[in-house]
Amino acid sequence: MSARFMREALRLAEENVQAGGGPFGAVVARNGDLLARGANRVAPENDPTAHAEIVTIRRACRVVDDFSLEGCALYASCEPCPMCLGAVYWARLDALYYAATQEDAARAGFDDAFIYDELVTPPAERQLRTERMLAGACQRPFEAWQAHEERVEY
Repeated sequence: MSARFMREALRLAEENVQAGGGPFGAVVARNGDLLARGANRVAPENDPTAHAEIVTIRRACRVVDDFSLEGCALYASCEPCPMCLGAVYWARLDALYYAATQEDAARAGFDDAFIYDELVTPPAERQLRTERMLAGACQRPFEAWQAHEERVEY
């Protein structure tokens, strides 16, 4: 863990506010080297997935030319939201470090508590209409995947 990388994530977060983005920054580092940095670009890019962690993970994956960031750590200015936490796990990062908590973010107007609540709510009871469709056809894509000899496991 390196305070230098966390200070960079915090600097990016603060600087990003002046650039029209949200107050979130992140960096990915490996073996003491900074691989990628990013900041929240949701509003400037009209992209609800352009959180600092996602932006940074995408950039780091391009740098290493792989979808796996094994051996790397992510430093985030704030505790990741559920989407970003999922991306951290999918990217196989070895470690996650953050500065502000989700409670700090909520006090500033970035409250993700309802999403955490929805994740443990059965689909039929969620606030977002959620229904299963075409259950009879749903296995075909998985069968195609399993039969594809050149698939890249992840």
